[in-house]
Amino acid sequence: MNISNRTIGAWLAAAVWAAASCALAQDWPQWRGANRDGKAGRFNAPQTWPAELVQKWKVTVGQGDATPALVGNRLYVFARQEGNEVTLCLDAGTGRELWKAQYEALGATGPAGRHAGPRSSPAVAEGKVVTFGVRGALACLDAASGQVLWRKDDFAGAWPRFFTSSSPIVLGGVCIVQPGAPENGGVVAYGLATGNPKWQWTGDGPGYASPVACVSGSTQMVVAMTDKKVVGLQVADGKLLWETAFAPTGRAYNAATPIVLGQTIVCTGAGRGTRAWSLEAEGSSFVTKERWSNPDVAVQFNTPVVKNGLVFGLTQNNELFCLDERDGKTRWTAALGGRGGFGSVVDAGDVLLGLTPQAELLVFAPTGEEYKKLASYKVAGSETYAYPVASGNRVFIKDQDTVTLWTLD
Repeated sequence: MNISNRTIGAWLAAAVWAAASCALAQDWPQWRGANRDGKAGRFNAPQTWPAELVQKWKVTVGQGDATPALVGNRLYVFARQEGNEVTLCLDAGTGRELWKAQYEALGATGPAGRHAGPRSSPAVAEGKVVTFGVRGALACLDAASGQVLWRKDDFAGAWPRFFTSSSPIVLGGVCIVQPGAPENGGVVAYGLATGNPKWQWTGDGPGYASPVACVSGSTQMVVAMTDKKVVGLQVADGKLLWETAFAPTGRAYNAATPIVLGQTIVCTGAGRGTRAWSLEAEGSSFVTKERWSNPDVAVQFNTPVVKNGLVFGLTQNNELFCLDERDGKTRWTAALGGRGGFGSVVDAGDVLLGLTPQAELLVFAPTGEEYKKLASYKVAGSETYAYPVASGNRVFIKDQDTVTLWTLD
């Protein structure tokens, strides 16, 4: 696959996202940002990092690990308060509540009960906010007022062992989600305006990963990691275009969002390493051909970012790592200590931001030579599993029950 074709594919995918989300350059409107690739919008990294960040405000919003969505000067937070799943719209500058919508819902229980609140990040597109609760309730709200436009619970009583974690995606007026349980679920598309079902694919149930957009030639598809495989479905009608086995081993789970690099798909998971496939048209369908495989480096409950031809992420053993995107070879690793498998890495322009569950925000250089830490900050009083949302000189942090705005002044 030559570089020019991959570049064209990336441009087309970016155009699809711009039309679908109407996101501004500084927005973070959905899971992993505007293009679902972990890239922050227009973050102003300083030449010299300060000894401390400035706390502008802190607001109690409720329990949950869902990353907030930032659109314009509004921050949309999905959380749990008492016996309800709630969506809050906050003024991003002050933390003031602009509106609140809620519905009664049970939280996560059993082994996942310590994190009873939502894990799925809201998607903001076309003037609407879509949320996906821990037990599979899908809701669409008016972004300006919080008015409930429609709700769906078509797979009631069915969810993965650790409950719903996949985030919804909006493409061309269609909301696509992965509801249900591994033995009773799939990928479903609803009309964003009406909530009417458009199509449903049930070839395999969900894991904990989120779907992502991909464009190949004139074909727009959604790439989804299921419980045991990776699939490409046509956005227009849900037709299966391709599939590749990617079954978990041992106690591992499919939880990392697939990475789309033009016509290359990168997937990673504990026990399976990190692998890349080339996507090639074959008649009216597609096939995947393995480009490379690195069995030594893999993630569990986070997704790597790709910058300057390098792949950066956190392993299941809590090591930061860097791979070469061309051949998958490991460039460096750096042990962080502490609990492994969780955390996040964000491409913030001139720097990378890493957030550990221990609420340590790491700033490091996007180099393939070595791990070069530039700064670190304690940014919350409880564990952090959501992504840091970085924009301008601001970093929004969601911990177990609060959201804090930190700034670089």
